Amino acid sequence: MENDKPDIAAIADAMARALGLNISGESRAAVIGHLDIAFRLAPSFMDFPLDDEAEPAPVFTP
Repeated sequence: MENDKPDIAAIADAMARALGLNISGESRAAVIGHLDIAFRLAPSFMDFPLDDEAEPAPVFTP
């Protein structure tokens, strides 16, 4: 069976290159950890049912 888990480290590196960011060695583990959490939580948000009439929240303007 094929492993369906994305390579979070490769994604972090690709995103950093695309955005022109330099992730230091000491921060890289934290960035990868946060991306891993985001990938694990994303399905619960994507699967949340919304009505067709659902409206986005209004924009706050001070």
